[in-house]
Amino acid sequence: MQKQPIVVIDKDICHGKPTIRGLRYPVELILELLSSGMSIEEILEDYEDLTREDILACLDYASKITKVKSIHSLDVA
Repeated sequence: MQKQPIVVIDKDICHGKPTIRGLRYPVELILELLSSGMSIEEILEDYEDLTREDILACLDYASKITKVKSIHSLDVA
């Protein structure tokens, strides 16, 4: 039996953004929460239908998409 992916992209969900298990939780939301200082435990308290594995999959996904040949500077405020 093949394990279902945690991070999925479906053009009909959240405008095709990567989401967690096809739910309406974009990966970018989880990354923003983590970067704002929330802990995994705090996120799980606020979003009870998510799991620790979901959060870690978002971090893994972000790690994989940054493994590119070059990154161009962005003006980030």
